[in-house]
Amino acid sequence: MTQSHIASVEQTLTTREYEVMRLIAQGLPNKLCAYQLGISQRTVEAHRARIFKKLAVRNATELAYKLSQAQND
Repeated sequence: MTQSHIASVEQTLTTREYEVMRLIAQGLPNKLCAYQLGISQRTVEAHRARIFKKLAVRNATELAYKLSQAQND
């Protein structure tokens, strides 16, 4: 996935999904993401599922890897 592809997919994310994505990519668990954003853990889980689907990743490690690869391209 190229940087331009990540950028175009990131544009399809909502503002909240983008915020959640950044926290997940930093390695924060759902509970801490929820606390930092002032939302429920279940809401973070819902955002996380949509982010993974939109970015075609299966887990947080793959998400962080793709984002780091896109930044290095």
